[in-house]
Amino acid sequence: MSAGRQTLIDDCFVNDGQRMRHDDVLSLLANRLEPVTGTTTVSVVGAQGRIVAVPVTAPGPVPRSDNAAVDGYAFAHAAYLKGPDHLPVAGRIAAGATATGPVPPGRCVRIFTGAPMPAGADTVAMQEDCTVLQDGAIAVPAGLKAGANRRRAGEDFMPGDPVVRDGQTLRPQDLAALAATGHGTVSVRKRLRIAILSTGDEIVPAGAEAGAAQVHDANRPMLLALAGQAATTVTDLGHVGDDADALRETLATAAADHDLIITSGGASLGDEDHMLAVLDELGKRHLWQIAIKPGRPMMFGQIGDTVVLGLPGNPVAVLVCFLLYARAVIGHLAGASVTPPAAYTLPAAFAIDRKKTGRREFLRGWTEADPETGVLNAHKFPRDGSGLVSGLQAAYGLIDLPEHVDAVAPGDPVRFIPFAEMGLMPGWSGDG
Repeated sequence: MSAGRQTLIDDCFVNDGQRMRHDDVLSLLANRLEPVTGTTTVSVVGAQGRIVAVPVTAPGPVPRSDNAAVDGYAFAHAAYLKGPDHLPVAGRIAAGATATGPVPPGRCVRIFTGAPMPAGADTVAMQEDCTVLQDGAIAVPAGLKAGANRRRAGEDFMPGDPVVRDGQTLRPQDLAALAATGHGTVSVRKRLRIAILSTGDEIVPAGAEAGAAQVHDANRPMLLALAGQAATTVTDLGHVGDDADALRETLATAAADHDLIITSGGASLGDEDHMLAVLDELGKRHLWQIAIKPGRPMMFGQIGDTVVLGLPGNPVAVLVCFLLYARAVIGHLAGASVTPPAAYTLPAAFAIDRKKTGRREFLRGWTEADPETGVLNAHKFPRDGSGLVSGLQAAYGLIDLPEHVDAVAPGDPVRFIPFAEMGLMPGWSGDG
């Protein structure tokens, strides 16, 4: 990170005892965070998932000239309307070749897809619609419109048209656009350096033998996969128990060469939860306690210029907080354009007799068409426990219940956010 650069506004968030609302948290992150990564130039080939650092425009028209959209025969439409029902063939133009001269009046040219239109021709008849006569002339079907099967120069891109924009995450189709406009390289943000850490004495690694009072670490494999992107480099810090000294040493060391540290566990106020005290000691805490379910005890702060995001310990809360907040943090720090995921209003296929107001709730769910009406409904995983990993598997989206909602009846409109809108593949539809 460049010397003297401030990733965050260097003042502590004043915790007035009130839990922050979901929208206020997102605003806080957007206001406090800025890109921390430098820029580099990479080949367009293999640039998928990288974040554009400098906008790119088209240097010239695409296509570069009028060309044939199909294999067939090119001719002048005006002559075709006035001439005989057959056109003698006056030449041949293959894709990649250059037309040698204009098409003589009353004649046509054999042409192939992508080949430049010759002077004097403005229309192409598809070869499968034409008949080759005994004398070699071509019988062209009636009714063709002027300009049929012709691609105009610049109809895809004109000089100066935007190809990709600053902050855009490159998709395969964006790479096609860059290549089509003649760009072999693109300026992108360098990869964001992220460290992942699990905490808690009750945690044992996946595959290890667990005692009756222990649980296997489901969070770290999930977070490593969630944070691992083309625009990031992820370090596995492993696991630290409920030991303040060990936690302090691990965080201080990681902060020296990472842009972002994401932890799970130890974010509450228990005697063995040390994250709050250690973060306050090493750096600054800007946020703690959010008015959401699951995920209330989430921390956001900094150690020097390194952002620290402390997630809860339960896997459901970890996933929800990552999708809602950590993705935004990563995007802001990595220089990506951050926009809210699209949500779709659907009828609820479930009931909630009573919901606490003043708190945003995110339920695991999926969509399913009503067998009688065909209407797509939102279904809720029947068990709400934030430690139930099976609910994460069954769901392929989140049902977003705003703060003012106090109950849900079947048929009520609810907001459904597909996992695909948050960068995850959809799951399978469970039956509970």
